[in-house]
Amino acid sequence: MTTVLRILRLIAISTWVGSLIFFGFVAKVAFSTLSDAHSAGAVVRASLISLHHLGLVAGMIYFFITLGLLATQGDTHPARAAELALIIAMLGLTLYSQYSILPRMEADRASLGGDVAASPVDAPAHIHFDRLHSLSVKVEGAILIEGLLLLVLAPIHGRDDFDRFAA
Repeated sequence: MTTVLRILRLIAISTWVGSLIFFGFVAKVAFSTLSDAHSAGAVVRASLISLHHLGLVAGMIYFFITLGLLATQGDTHPARAAELALIIAMLGLTLYSQYSILPRMEADRASLGGDVAASPVDAPAHIHFDRLHSLSVKVEGAILIEGLLLLVLAPIHGRDDFDRFAA
């Protein structure tokens, strides 16, 4: 049963990380192939919302399975604490993006008449939108880096996994 739980944990985090990587390509393709930035932005926004929902589910699966393994296996490896800290940070950043950054970007977009690209670049809402967009990119990048770190830590099961490299 332990092996099945570890596999499920790895599937959850790899699905989230893979989706984050794929999202970067979706955003690039949307802005390079769609006829206008407004349409591309709509595709990217909808994709990001779906990515956040997937990430929250995958993150909760990872978190609770990790807690279950800690409770049943007595695994006190330092990697477990790092894993829990990383997954909590990933979940927190995802919630921040979904419920703070995106709604404020949407409010700016609406105040600019629905099309940010068609608005003057010196408009306060446009400047604010650009700042939030930059923040969003940084937050998603941080989530990706944390997820990659989790992919490194997840397979570690005991101290001997680290001790092999100590020699």
